[in-house]
Amino acid sequence: MRGLTIENRLVVSPMCQYSAIDGSANDWHLVNLGQFALSGPGIAFFEATHVSPEGRITTGCLGLYSDANEEGIARIVRFFKQFARSPVGIQLAHAGRKASTLIPWVGNGADRGPGAWEPVAPSAIAYKPDWLVPRALDDAGLQKVRDDFVSAARRADRAGIDLIELHFAHGYLAHQFLSPLSNARTDAYGGSLENRMRLPLELFDLVRAIWPEGKPLGVRVSATDHVAGGWDLDGSLALAERLKARGCDFIDVSSGGLHPDQHIEAKSGYQVPYSAAIKRATGVPTISVGAITKVDQAERILVHGDADMIALARGFLRDPRWTWDAADALGGEAFCPPQYLRGRATERP
Repeated sequence: MRGLTIENRLVVSPMCQYSAIDGSANDWHLVNLGQFALSGPGIAFFEATHVSPEGRITTGCLGLYSDANEEGIARIVRFFKQFARSPVGIQLAHAGRKASTLIPWVGNGADRGPGAWEPVAPSAIAYKPDWLVPRALDDAGLQKVRDDFVSAARRADRAGIDLIELHFAHGYLAHQFLSPLSNARTDAYGGSLENRMRLPLELFDLVRAIWPEGKPLGVRVSATDHVAGGWDLDGSLALAERLKARGCDFIDVSSGGLHPDQHIEAKSGYQVPYSAAIKRATGVPTISVGAITKVDQAERILVHGDADMIALARGFLRDPRWTWDAADALGGEAFCPPQYLRGRATERP
């Protein structure tokens, strides 16, 4: 993609760790992401990394809005460049109305403690009745969101990041603008499909304009809300066509996350048809993600042309050497640092 060569089609999916301090990565993030890089996946992504303090999901979420945040990211990128070969990506995000929530192992729902803040969103509609009601973004608020994404992208480049994925999925801010279930605006950013797509496309254009030409830029989308009357595959196809026209390098296809009434049958590979539909309709390379657990399953998706890359989250958490397993099963090669060569050997001498 552009100036980036990827050695294989496995992707370490962005996985929130809720372990940052004031948005900054620390030793946990170094060890967590570093362990995946040492088995040679095609791309390893930082977790959702938020463009402003108020854009974080929780107080423990990663950010890229301060010098300290930037250095925390850069430290881990330096590890990648010294000891691994995987390109390192970052997922830039803003949680919108799903911000200021509790760290999952602490509790569920809104954080109303001393560190809480007022979320912002397209409209003053809470995610759930007992969650914080967000403040609807005015013109100044919209401009701040635009500026924050651009600033974070500039920091990502300085930190040595190889590619960016903009988070337009899982019920966070950009997705909130896309879905009529969360966007009740009556201005140029609400109502029609074109209006609801306006801010996400503006964010893409602004980041692409300052992101180096040789570095890929893609997005993650929720292909459907899994709720009647919400964002759906037709909308995702329209969005994908507009992203293609703007030079989008890949679309990472997930689903859901916007509304508590969603009904998802999370069977094996349940999101693959969405990835296939976007790929076939637009020709934009896609990443398929969600309940892909077996090497032969991942290979079939690629051979059948339903996606160009396979992203794993839980699979890598359970087995950080999943890439080696795939190479062994398919008779291929995978990067291994010299310190691990004895462990990588499949047969004893």
